[in-house]
Amino acid sequence: MPTFVFKGRNRLNELVSGEREAASQDELRGLLRREQITMTQATEKGNVVSIPKLGRRKKVGAKELAVFTRQFSVMIDAGLPLVQCLDILAEQQQNPFFKDVLRQVRQNVEEGTTLFAALEKHPKVFDSLYTHMVEAGETGGVLDLILQRLATLIEKVVKLKRSIVSASIYPAAVIAVAIGAIAVIMIVVIPQFEQIFIGLLGPGEALPLPTRIVMGISNFLAGWGGLGLLAFLISATVGISYYYKTEKGRWQIDSLLLKLPIFGAILRKIAVARFSRILSTLLSSGVPILQSLDITAKTAGNVVIEDAILKVRAGVERGENFVEPLKATKVFPHMVGQMIGVGEQTGALDAMLGKIADFYEEEVDTAIADLLAMIEPVLIAFLGVTIGGIVISMYLPLFTLIGKLASPGGK
Repeated sequence: MPTFVFKGRNRLNELVSGEREAASQDELRGLLRREQITMTQATEKGNVVSIPKLGRRKKVGAKELAVFTRQFSVMIDAGLPLVQCLDILAEQQQNPFFKDVLRQVRQNVEEGTTLFAALEKHPKVFDSLYTHMVEAGETGGVLDLILQRLATLIEKVVKLKRSIVSASIYPAAVIAVAIGAIAVIMIVVIPQFEQIFIGLLGPGEALPLPTRIVMGISNFLAGWGGLGLLAFLISATVGISYYYKTEKGRWQIDSLLLKLPIFGAILRKIAVARFSRILSTLLSSGVPILQSLDITAKTAGNVVIEDAILKVRAGVERGENFVEPLKATKVFPHMVGQMIGVGEQTGALDAMLGKIADFYEEEVDTAIADLLAMIEPVLIAFLGVTIGGIVISMYLPLFTLIGKLASPGGK
């Protein structure tokens, strides 16, 4: 059985240290707890050097966080102590990084730190939305209920993202296959036809115009032009991503995205659904409205929406009602302002925001389904016209040659 060197604090909050034999650090922690010692550090004796694991994933997915939050809520509701809940949840995690984070949270809670403060030390895993809702739950003594709401919120956000990704997979795959097929035809197949046609041309004869255009594009792509085009696309992508990181660039690109035909309307609905869902959850959890608007603005995902929410917050802070500054932004649909006004007058703003979120989440699903139904025939038509045009342009010289051979005196 290994020997551990430990440090900790006794029930008088005095620092203590020593050595104990235990099968693992968890067993050591249990032994020390029975001695009324809270372990803060432990190292196996003789193990001085530790080699970090390479390729370790230092990220926690939204789905993992939702499952953890749901399980945490059930355990708290069942009456298990907070430290024991964290201990059980940490040990069952498959993600080593998440496991380490939960162990640190458990240790901080054991040392007397509030759960909110312990979670706040890990902003990459638990964002401000998560920690402030936990703080409201701890303060109000309804942590299990708050965790349930958090889990539901995360699951709905994951579902919304999944529907967007699912909608983009099909057209992206079709476009990628189309580009690959056209590239192979233009770079590999067309040059072979070109050599044949050159051999069949008589003195002073020229190929049909469509054939010459296709061959010109083929020569461009097969030579340095193709590499230049690829370099331009990569440079443009990198340049746009860097420009988006600037304040001016982010504002201009986010504004442009919201003004796009069809896609802009869908993005606006997604933003309204997200805003309503998060704000409803925060308000129903007891988070003050100004703080709720701050958190909602940070999670908007679009700087135009974020600026609109902050303007609403400024109006509320000045003593105005919720609706007027919301309408003044001209970002949110008129119906949203009307429904929020009713919710504010009846004192059920959080419930009304929840209904708005439900409505717009269904609207997003419908809009994405309609978009997919529209994109499919457009893509098929594009592929048919493009590839069909290439094929016809390659057969035009053959038709001309066959016509000459079939005419009287043709050779």
